[in-house]
Amino acid sequence: MTASPFTGGTRVDVGGVPVSTDHYIGGERIGSTFTFADHSPLDWSVRLADVSRGDAAIADLAITAAVAAFPAWASLGAAGRAEVLHRLADLIDHHVPSLAAVECLDMAMLEESLRLRVLARGARNFRAYADLAVQYEERSWSSNGTANRVLRMPAGPTVVITPWNAPFMLSTWKCAPALAAGNTVVLKPAEWSPLSCSLLADLAHEAGMPAGVLNVVQGIGEEVGAALVADPRVKRISFTGSPETARHIGRAAADNIVPFTAELGGKGPFVVFADADLEAAARKAAGQYDDSGQVCLAGTRLLVQESVRDEFLSLFHGFADQHVLGDSREEATTISPMIHPEHLRRVSGFVERARDAGDNILRGGERSPLGGSDGLWYEPTLIQPRSNDSEVVQREIFGPVLTFQTFSDEADAIGLANSTPYGLSAIVYTSSQSRAERMGRALRAGTIWTNCFLIRDLTAPFGGCGISGIGREGGDYALDFYSDLKMFQVLDGTTE
Repeated sequence: MTASPFTGGTRVDVGGVPVSTDHYIGGERIGSTFTFADHSPLDWSVRLADVSRGDAAIADLAITAAVAAFPAWASLGAAGRAEVLHRLADLIDHHVPSLAAVECLDMAMLEESLRLRVLARGARNFRAYADLAVQYEERSWSSNGTANRVLRMPAGPTVVITPWNAPFMLSTWKCAPALAAGNTVVLKPAEWSPLSCSLLADLAHEAGMPAGVLNVVQGIGEEVGAALVADPRVKRISFTGSPETARHIGRAAADNIVPFTAELGGKGPFVVFADADLEAAARKAAGQYDDSGQVCLAGTRLLVQESVRDEFLSLFHGFADQHVLGDSREEATTISPMIHPEHLRRVSGFVERARDAGDNILRGGERSPLGGSDGLWYEPTLIQPRSNDSEVVQREIFGPVLTFQTFSDEADAIGLANSTPYGLSAIVYTSSQSRAERMGRALRAGTIWTNCFLIRDLTAPFGGCGISGIGREGGDYALDFYSDLKMFQVLDGTTE
């Protein structure tokens, strides 16, 4: 039996797993004088940990460690880095049960989903980007009497700031390409769910990742996060979160002329035509309530052709009725609690304002009594807005709240689908291949699924249009972002 990698520093027991509450900087656990409380959404009275609260001094220490480690990691080469990243991926696979136990308590995503699907994606991220970096083929050609090549160079120390939903997987989604490209990383997880990223640091250490290559800093965004993105030694910034926060980070990146990528949420249309498999469409639409709707890619605006309105709604309600609100550790549960009381208030505020404005609440619209006064569950809700300009149509709610509208024809569907400032994803249900092609070309979104949802290819580009973000992640698109491209020319006939 091998020793657990989850040792060292100040640790608390979370679901039977010892989790460090300290930062991980330069290969060591470092605490802070001040802390912030981390509670479990499953029972808000449970204080999981008092977590080290980073500040400008901690940010400086982490970036200094990343700067010091960069030359050796960059010069190791793609193949050498891949060996480390593959070892890390193997460790993630081995420790999925521990990671799932911690993340379920910390963020409340369904534990079964974490074990069977989400956390394995973290391991695949490291393997995929390690292999893509090794397989990279330089572009080469001859012109004007010269031999020409385009080379990738590691960009330098990188700051990665990740959201509170699916924190472990989304952190690996960003850290993996940055590390594979030869950059060193300072990861700042969200303060509402920081604990599984602390375990990622342990696993990286166990995998033999050199000190300072991956650093994990915890704290409040306005404090340590602001200091990280403003540091002129940082060469790349990657962020997932809200447009409001992205604007602040973008200004800091602009001050230092640092490339910046941002994934900022969505308001995805779920378009159902009369020729679709209505049962499949309704089942998938009801599935948009999964993880309490705290999924940026969810199709939250149901747009259904008028001629099948009633049939679709009947099927949808039948599938929605099958959802079970409950403890995320129990297999029967399909709807988890919201992440935080503040977020629950935000979501319920949208619904109350919609009700006051005269929008029609077709189902739900209330906080669940589950968990008593401290419970964070909200009933799956469907709202038929009075107008397409309604706030619940035009703004991301990020909760178990969908809107329902009808359309007359294809042009009407396209107009409604493209009518928000977001453009992250879209879902279309139709049996017509030609219509699917037309819709795919007409919809303004970074990812469009037809007759399916959430099927991902790690080599494909991922990102949004409009206020859903800038830049693309995935495959060579991510590796190019984390690199500087260099043009190398040699005059024909040059000899030793």
